[in-house]
Amino acid sequence: MRPSKRAPDELRAVSFERGVMRHAEGSCLVKFGDTHVLVAATLEERLPPWLKGQGRGWVTAEYSMLPRATHDRTRRESTTGRPSGRTQEIQRLIGRSLRSVTDLVGLGEKQITIDCDVLQADGGTRTAAITGAWIALYDCLAWMRARSMVKEIPLKTHVAAVSCGIYNGTPVLDLDYAEDSVAETDANFVMTGDGGIVEIQGTAEKTPFSQDELLALLALARGGVERLVALQKAAVA
Repeated sequence: MRPSKRAPDELRAVSFERGVMRHAEGSCLVKFGDTHVLVAATLEERLPPWLKGQGRGWVTAEYSMLPRATHDRTRRESTTGRPSGRTQEIQRLIGRSLRSVTDLVGLGEKQITIDCDVLQADGGTRTAAITGAWIALYDCLAWMRARSMVKEIPLKTHVAAVSCGIYNGTPVLDLDYAEDSVAETDANFVMTGDGGIVEIQGTAEKTPFSQDELLALLALARGGVERLVALQKAAVA
């Protein structure tokens, strides 16, 4: 029995609230159970210097966790002068995930920066951030289209992410903190709306996992991402 009493293939309650920030070109408050992430998409005219004159744009991301998103206060990284290795890894993952489904030539020589701020953490903050970031990016691109800055929304498909793991010997979907903190195996899957795999991050926390267990986790992730993409489609319909 999972601590949440969910079935092994059951997601937490997932919701998307769009347009929650007045000044951002796109924004979304995404909730995976008790994990809540505020995502804002900002359109910028500037580009990384190495991209100038190439006729294509860029999508990048920043990630942070509010001090009391967790049980104990986490020191703001701005006070340390540099982001942690974990933060850098997550924001690069978010950027890669979004660029994998964005037509950067169709975007033109512009940059969209996605800010993901964790308001409350209960496991799966990076997967919630990626899934909600697609909504914010979509709304930013729709804002551009409404102003004739792009002819069509330059998105090739959806992208979403979900965690899976082996908890008490059983493969389970969408780990919350109670499971994630003691799981034998912890993995994150980023997948597109048409079934493509963007990235898999998997770690054996205790006992190494087998190929069969990896395939079981992949099957769970595929089903979970399909449901998340369906919720994304309903949100922007």
